[in-house]
Amino acid sequence: MTAEQVQGWDDEFWEFFLGFSHQFSRADVRWQAFKYLRGLLATIERRSGWSLAEHAGDATPDAMQGLLVSRCFDRDKVRDQVRSGLVSAIGDAAGVLIADETGFIKKGKASAGVQRQYTGTTGKIDNCQIGVFLAYHTRHGRALIDRELYLPKSWTDAPDRRVKAHVPDKVAFATKPEQARSMLERAVDAKVPFAWFTGDEAYGQHRELREWCEQQDIHYVLATRKDHEVASGLHTTTRVDELIRKVRAGAWRRMSCGDGAHGPRVYDWVSVPIRAGFEHGRRGWVLARRNISNGELAYYVCFGPRGTRLQTLVRTAGARWAVEESFQIAKNEAGLDQYQVRRYDAWYAHITLSMAAAAFLTIVRATEVEKGAPAAANIRAA
Repeated sequence: MTAEQVQGWDDEFWEFFLGFSHQFSRADVRWQAFKYLRGLLATIERRSGWSLAEHAGDATPDAMQGLLVSRCFDRDKVRDQVRSGLVSAIGDAAGVLIADETGFIKKGKASAGVQRQYTGTTGKIDNCQIGVFLAYHTRHGRALIDRELYLPKSWTDAPDRRVKAHVPDKVAFATKPEQARSMLERAVDAKVPFAWFTGDEAYGQHRELREWCEQQDIHYVLATRKDHEVASGLHTTTRVDELIRKVRAGAWRRMSCGDGAHGPRVYDWVSVPIRAGFEHGRRGWVLARRNISNGELAYYVCFGPRGTRLQTLVRTAGARWAVEESFQIAKNEAGLDQYQVRRYDAWYAHITLSMAAAAFLTIVRATEVEKGAPAAANIRAA
């Protein structure tokens, strides 16, 4: 890394920040947000209030903590502006939107939304908060573009807890698929260019989400369980595993669903049409993936244009890895999970700023690739 590169990225970061700095209505809050973002991108071991303050030259963490609860910080408008900048850098009409969740492990009971619940972060039931996210993946890069804090009914139905955590009165209980739908609606309204939507079983099993996507002509490839039943005739339904079991051996095709950390992720794939009418004259399919080494099967329900090739469905299914990479980058490089807040508004403040920091890295990486740098280069602000 040369001094000229560092200076160039520093200038780009300032330009990036100016794109949404007006969403902080006071100059002192705006300057504190700039320092917070720089701290998130710094090479410090743990991005706590104290470490961020020390990096910024503040005597105490009070200003950093005050930023996260400030009324002069429009969290949603910052999210929207960052998304707009990201789309300008990596937007592609063939892009994929991905819904997924991640856990934030907590020790106490006071943080908004915290309770004992399953999280893929640890692979077990743990005391944690759950954030539901929407990621954007194109051939130019990938990043998180939207977020919602999942509030279980143990929170939405508890007025005292809501007041202590500053949960607004207008916030009602919403399932994770319902939160994903809200984020999809915002992406559509913002005219984010994309061709497909994907997610895991939690979203694929949600009939209302699938039907809404079909009504909105949002094409999807969503993971589902083996006992999911689909139309197989005029008045009959069949489990997806039974439908795939009837496929002839020669119908399977071996192909990669995209490159992973260890090279192409190659499986055997097959698709079978769903015998039902769909909105907008589209078609439906059951897609199956078979592990080459152990024969393990995974299933997807799909909705899209007539004539969609198997390779397109496979690539869309494989795009789900991009959200995991986005989580990894946001946590490791931008402190997504390194916060010490209890309030609902403070969670959204930190998560939004962390997403902004991670988006900046994606934008810089895409810019450097255009200049001829290796696509996997790990670029970090100085």
